[in-house]
Amino acid sequence: MKTVRRRTNTENKPMADINVTPLVDVVLVLLIIFMVTAPLLQMGIDVNLPRVKAKSIDVAEEKLILTITPAKEIFINKNKIPISDLRTKLEGIFSSRTDKEIFMRADKTIPYGFVIEVMSEVRKAGIDKLGMITEPPEEAR
Repeated sequence: MKTVRRRTNTENKPMADINVTPLVDVVLVLLIIFMVTAPLLQMGIDVNLPRVKAKSIDVAEEKLILTITPAKEIFINKNKIPISDLRTKLEGIFSSRTDKEIFMRADKTIPYGFVIEVMSEVRKAGIDKLGMITEPPEEAR
């Protein structure tokens, strides 16, 4: 004789397990999107930096970069600032920061006097440290 099992009410309840396949699909799509867009975010202002031998600086945290273009335009990170407003803008930025440090990128064709004028405005804004960004020299082949 065969015994017949009857279903009880507990076996008809919906399954409570989480299906992770759609979650994995979404995460992989987001990973691909970020991998494609991350290099595009590194684009910046194009300047021709001088090449010198210097010790590299560890820039682990986000630093403020002041850029001077060949047309004598001044940018703080990617925001264009006229030289007349540079001091007040820097004072506002650094009023809440304890580490008063800025890095400068200047095109090598910029006259020395203009770079010194910008450096003077940076000093008047109360910034303690001013780093200069250069490119390493090309090795002889």
